[in-house]
Amino acid sequence: MTIDALPRSCRGVYGIAVTSELTGIGPQTLRLYERRGLLTPARTSGGTRRYSDDDLVRLARIAQLMEDGVNVPGIQRILALESENADLASRLEGSESGASGE
Repeated sequence: MTIDALPRSCRGVYGIAVTSELTGIGPQTLRLYERRGLLTPARTSGGTRRYSDDDLVRLARIAQLMEDGVNVPGIQRILALESENADLASRLEGSESGASGE
C-alpha cells in the first residue's frame, strides 16, 4: 500500500519537533511513549519519526489519561479496549448495513 492510498488522517506528516509543539509533549516523552508501546509513528526510509493526525488525537487521549492519574500499563489497557470497541462497532455497523441491504 502506498502512502497515497492511506486516509489523510493516517499519513505521517509531522516530525517530532512539530508534534511536540502541537501537543505540548516533549520529544523525550514522545520517544518514551513509543518505547512503551503507546503509539507507533510512521518512519521515513531514513528512520525519522513521522506523526499523523490520528497520532495527535491518540497523544491527546494519552495526555488526558495521564492527567487523570492513570499509569502507563493502565493507559495501554484502556487504549487497547477502546480500539477493540471501535473495531467491534465498525464490524457491527457493517453487518447491519449488509443485512438491511438484502
